[in-house]
Amino acid sequence: MSEFQEPINQSTTGTPRWVGLAVAVLGVASLAGIGIGYSAVNHANKIEETTQASVKQANDTLGQRLAKAEEQNQQLESDLKVVTSKLNVTQADLIAARKQSKSAVVAYDKKLNELGSNVNQQLATKASSDDVTKLNGDVTGVKGDLDATKNSIQMARSEMGTLIARNHDEIDQLRRMGQRDYFEFTVTRKAGTQKVGTIQVELKDTNTKKNQYTINVLADDKNFEKKNRSVNEPIFFYTGGTRTALELVVNKVTKTTASGYLSVPKSGGTASASASTSGQ
Repeated sequence: MSEFQEPINQSTTGTPRWVGLAVAVLGVASLAGIGIGYSAVNHANKIEETTQASVKQANDTLGQRLAKAEEQNQQLESDLKVVTSKLNVTQADLIAARKQSKSAVVAYDKKLNELGSNVNQQLATKASSDDVTKLNGDVTGVKGDLDATKNSIQMARSEMGTLIARNHDEIDQLRRMGQRDYFEFTVTRKAGTQKVGTIQVELKDTNTKKNQYTINVLADDKNFEKKNRSVNEPIFFYTGGTRTALELVVNKVTKTTASGYLSVPKSGGTASASASTSGQ
């Protein structure tokens, strides 16, 4: 190499200005991103807290409703047991009442057939007009009794198995059967309590358009009110210490009165009425 070779000159170029600006912009963007992220986290935490509070409130409300529903169910079960014990009516009793009605119809048909056979035999053996006249009178009397029996069979029966009379004539038919005592009555609104048989009643209101009434029954120093009951719909309650129900039926209502009857079992006719009612 030559001693006189010229030295090499190296020059250094400075950092461009745009690099600094870019770094500054990135720094500002990072700080903004951190701020936005922090704000989003706080907002999410608030939403979560609000949601948890709403869920807790809803759970508390649902728990209260469930507790109230359970209490109502227990009360209904208790009421059902009381009503069942007061009614003392079993499925077997209802079936027996239905069978009794069917057997009465069968007995009526059988008796009518026997009557026809007996009439034919007697007319064949007796020739005199007097005998025929006498026989016709007997037949008429028997047919009248059978018609009365048939009418009683056609009466509506309550769920307790009793026949429901709709007027005075049907009440007389039930009297002739001799199973119960019947007290017919007409009570007036605003007249206070009025005695009917072994009990007292007070007519509170009537609705002639709907054939409904509201009545208060007093017995054994207690009373119970039946609201908006329909005409010919029986109300049952029990005599003290017995299992047989008394039956109150209103057949007709006007603006100021109600007419009907009280049916009392023969065995319990002298006992005072209890204020325990059925669910009728």
